[in-house]
Amino acid sequence: MSAALDYGVQSFCFRNFKDNADVAQKVLEIGVNSIEICGVHADFHDLEGWKDVVKTYQDAGVSVVSIGVNTFTGDPSERDFFECVAIAGAKHVSCHFQVDTYIKAIPMVRQWCREYGMRVGIHCHGGYSFGGQPDVLRHLIGLGGPEVGLNIDTAWAMQIGPRPGNPVQWAKDFAGQIYSVHYKDFLFGKDGMWEDVVVGTGNLDLKAFVAELENGGFDGMAVIEYEADPENPVPALKECVENMRNTVG
Repeated sequence: MSAALDYGVQSFCFRNFKDNADVAQKVLEIGVNSIEICGVHADFHDLEGWKDVVKTYQDAGVSVVSIGVNTFTGDPSERDFFECVAIAGAKHVSCHFQVDTYIKAIPMVRQWCREYGMRVGIHCHGGYSFGGQPDVLRHLIGLGGPEVGLNIDTAWAMQIGPRPGNPVQWAKDFAGQIYSVHYKDFLFGKDGMWEDVVVGTGNLDLKAFVAELENGGFDGMAVIEYEADPENPVPALKECVENMRNTVG
């Protein structure tokens, strides 16, 4: 199985469910067995508590493949993120940088990546976020690579517009620098607002995107993310998994 098709789920999909044992069962129910855990479900500065979180998932047969999305500012306490990933036996952190601190933060992140043998993927989060468009991402990756690469969130990539925000083109242009993927899909209204939909049923050309990831030798972490229906996300997430499998394997 290619890395592009070896996907799990982002824990933010289950943000209204705070019991990790419950979340672990929901992960299995939708048809996957790995998870990227966000701050809703863990305190990444409580290392002893984090060990219990990891054990909860491992005991359920769910592997923790990443944490995030975490913001790096260059504070020494952010080393804890790498400690947490190491405890989980994973190799990836999804992150944001900020415009006023990235110069300080990136060298520290590179140092921690080298120390722990990990990689960091910058999560693109739309046009209103620093690091949401290709020119800024190229600049940040240029400062932080090869330890720092890209986390393509397919829906938020599209949010910046159809020409600069084409995930298929990003998969070509950033080949070799893509360390993680959030499979997510939006439909857009005339007012530019977005609506979460089942992956592959909105504006994302899912088949072409996966093909381009594989052509570029993608070897990173991948998860599905669906943010609608927070009170009952399982049915739509099941559809996401089924549509992924029916469309791309």
